[in-house]
Amino acid sequence: MRRIALLTAAGLLAASCSLGGTDSAKPGERVVVLVTHDSFEVDPALLEQFRVDTGIKVEPRKSGDAGALTNQLVLTKANPIGDVAFGVDNTFASRALDEGVFAEYRSPEAAKGSQRYAVDDTGRLTAVDVGDVCVNIDPAALAARGVPVPAGFADLADPKYRDLLVVQDPATSSPGLAFLLGTVAHFGDQGWVGYWDRLKANGVKVVSGWEEAYTQEFSGSSGKGPRPIVVSYASSPSAEIGDNGLPRTQALLDTCFRQVEYAGILTGAKNPDDARKVVDLLLSEKFQVQVPEKMYVYPARAGVALPRSWQQAAPLPASPATLPAGDIQANRERWIGQWRAAVQG
Repeated sequence: MRRIALLTAAGLLAASCSLGGTDSAKPGERVVVLVTHDSFEVDPALLEQFRVDTGIKVEPRKSGDAGALTNQLVLTKANPIGDVAFGVDNTFASRALDEGVFAEYRSPEAAKGSQRYAVDDTGRLTAVDVGDVCVNIDPAALAARGVPVPAGFADLADPKYRDLLVVQDPATSSPGLAFLLGTVAHFGDQGWVGYWDRLKANGVKVVSGWEEAYTQEFSGSSGKGPRPIVVSYASSPSAEIGDNGLPRTQALLDTCFRQVEYAGILTGAKNPDDARKVVDLLLSEKFQVQVPEKMYVYPARAGVALPRSWQQAAPLPASPATLPAGDIQANRERWIGQWRAAVQG
């Protein structure tokens, strides 16, 4: 769903040249360039109605996953590649803020729920959606093996679950990084490496990204792979509804780590006034109601009804793990290096 693209600095700068400016705009047309991650989706009719109502054309430009997007915004901050950016998440937010990528803007829509997920009090980033990364299981496959449903992190290192778990590499995968951060939050800085030592000894399989893990290795999805336990999202069971109307898979809500995705106006944006209206749109109820089915994440706005399948199979976890954005920024590379030494060394 959200894979971290590994791009060189040269590649990022080349990409910025192809993305920069508003050359496709017609003379006199008001265009706001919305730089996003690759998972951004929206009903084109919504953007067209926004153009009719406001006279503003929103031009989305996809630019990798959260990590690649953040890198590109930092490298091009002196000559920003758009007006608004959406998709920097809480694992990279502090870097973007420290680099001065975003300008201050407090949308009037933010007070309707997004403020719950604020990174700081500057108003430079506003939460648009929430996605919880959790362990997912295939209960039928576990039952066929005579193995009970695991209760949480600790069980996954138990020999009865040997060779049953597949995870993503945190250096190349956004959910993989979130799961690593979840283990740091759960076991602490002194205990998480030992936990991964136990997972390695218990036959955990590591793949590069979510798609391979979920659609090829996991038994509960379309690929019907060999492993009944996978790192995915709390929302994933909503896509696995059986003929009986019930979900075939289950998310273990005690293993969730919360990802929050933000939008903000880029410092030096060519169209800051219209950019503010686009941020307002991203926080509006008519956009937020599309978020679950279009991007498989939860709306940040309070009171937005989830699709019926989500209400049944994908309730928002009540107490997911979190870490301060500043702690993630200060330790992310060290933690990934320690993970590599423990699991791949």
